[in-house]
Amino acid sequence: MLQKKTLRSLFLLSFCSTLLLSGCNNTTNTPETNNQNPVSNNSNPEVLKLLYWQSPTILNPHLSTGFKDAEASRITLEPLASFDNSGKLVLFLAETEPTLENGGLSKDGKSVTWKLKKDIKWSDGQAFTAEDIVFTYQYIVNPKIGTTTAGSFERIKTVEAIDNYTVKITFKEANPAWFLPFTGNEGMILPKHLFEKYNGENAREAPTNLIAVGTGPYKVVEFKPGDTVIYEPNSYFREADQLAFKRIELKGGGDATSAARAVLQTGDFDFAYNLQVEGKILAELEAMGRGKVVANLGSQSERLIFNFSDPNKESPTKERSFKDFPHPFLSDEKVRQAFAFAIDRDAIVTQLYGKTGGTTANLLFSPPQYNSSNNSYEFNLEKANQLLDETGWKDTNNNGIRDKNGVEMKVLFQTSVNPLRQKTQEVIKQGLQKIGVEVELKSIDASIFFASDPANNETTGHFYADLQMYTTGNTNPDPQAYMKSFTCGDIPQKSNNWTGDNTARYCNQKYDELWQKTQLELDPEKRAKLFIEMNDLLIKNNVVIPLVHRADTEGVSNNLQGVNLTSWDVRTWNIKDWEKTK
Repeated sequence: MLQKKTLRSLFLLSFCSTLLLSGCNNTTNTPETNNQNPVSNNSNPEVLKLLYWQSPTILNPHLSTGFKDAEASRITLEPLASFDNSGKLVLFLAETEPTLENGGLSKDGKSVTWKLKKDIKWSDGQAFTAEDIVFTYQYIVNPKIGTTTAGSFERIKTVEAIDNYTVKITFKEANPAWFLPFTGNEGMILPKHLFEKYNGENAREAPTNLIAVGTGPYKVVEFKPGDTVIYEPNSYFREADQLAFKRIELKGGGDATSAARAVLQTGDFDFAYNLQVEGKILAELEAMGRGKVVANLGSQSERLIFNFSDPNKESPTKERSFKDFPHPFLSDEKVRQAFAFAIDRDAIVTQLYGKTGGTTANLLFSPPQYNSSNNSYEFNLEKANQLLDETGWKDTNNNGIRDKNGVEMKVLFQTSVNPLRQKTQEVIKQGLQKIGVEVELKSIDASIFFASDPANNETTGHFYADLQMYTTGNTNPDPQAYMKSFTCGDIPQKSNNWTGDNTARYCNQKYDELWQKTQLELDPEKRAKLFIEMNDLLIKNNVVIPLVHRADTEGVSNNLQGVNLTSWDVRTWNIKDWEKTK
């Protein structure tokens, strides 16, 4: 039996992000407003205008692979609870926080019971009950659907509705991460009465995937995928009389730089999402005085991902990047190490990101107790060339490209369309060319690159290239679900509708064994050591290359109040508290 002290310590340590995290939610200084700037045409305090240059394409977060869709969904859908930037639990649909003292947490660590708020209604007027949570669990774990959030729910044995306002989650074994299911952006609850007919292979046909119905503050009244989402107040929301906006307009498309200008320079929008823009450009725009750059240096990192499979060979099932066909040279650890030596990460951070990014040698670095001190990185072309020579990759025909057994060392390097990412690509390309690697660059529209459509061959999940680059990280103070994304069973493939997160096609039984141990280890310090060992295995084997510790960077107009970023949920998590000054 677990001792009360052990469970309480585990709870506190897992939730604690320490002052290091909470101190990172900084706003850069804003100069005085320039009176020569044109008057903003966005002065209506009852209309909130959001600009998302990465356009949402679906409003069901359990079928999406991109944060952009979760951002739009979160305005309408809610989880039981979430976490603020310090790791404190914030209740949404839950009435009370489960503890040992109130009986919410079982002493053996095998179950958690959530008490729900009463008289909650969906935005169509139907009552919200514990049955909606039971259904959402059944939906998420249904293999015929292939949801992208299933990893946070696989430890569960049963989910039971004790009554309309009580739900009990029983785990297969004692679970140190009992707070993962139904919390944060991966825990949004779906309405049973609208999805129960679409709980199978027809899941993507559900009309509510587009016109979402939720318990949150605003309801969707119009959605044009890849373009706009229009919201109005949810009259059934429990705090409807406190909502500031009569209309929210989320506009998609464009690029990060134009999004920054629309808030910081022209004032046409109130909020711009994910400003992956060169640091010096953001500083210049902020000096216009219309808005501020809000940056939260949380858990996200821009990383370069190697394809361990052959993207040019087709399997019997007519899929490329098939897990059983190894890459002709990137499956060699020494080759990947050579590539790592050839990338000038410091130049990327200092020349391109500035204050909106930092350096890191790890993939897992937040909360701080999981940040390994065992790793470092080095830019060294001499070592890179030496490693490639040792592996037998040499330029035998004097065309400037290394080759071996008739195969030339050519790579296709893909990422999303974004000036900062394209400049990062160029830095990486220059380094690789200097060691005899030919690099073809490819940029894909973000709405396509991060889409969840199984028929789309240009998604991150399909990975029909040799290298790809994007940002992700753990979205919960407990990194269990995040670290699962490098396990063998999480490889995206045709059989699972390309929904796995292990896009590298990396498979290592030792790593999988370590991940399994984290599910059972109840001692916080021992568990942290397991996660550090997993991170070190990924870094030392150069499974992926962490390039930049990226700040979550947004543009916020001077008259928009209430934006409170957290590392553990999407930007819109507290949109009920946003308001505009007149």
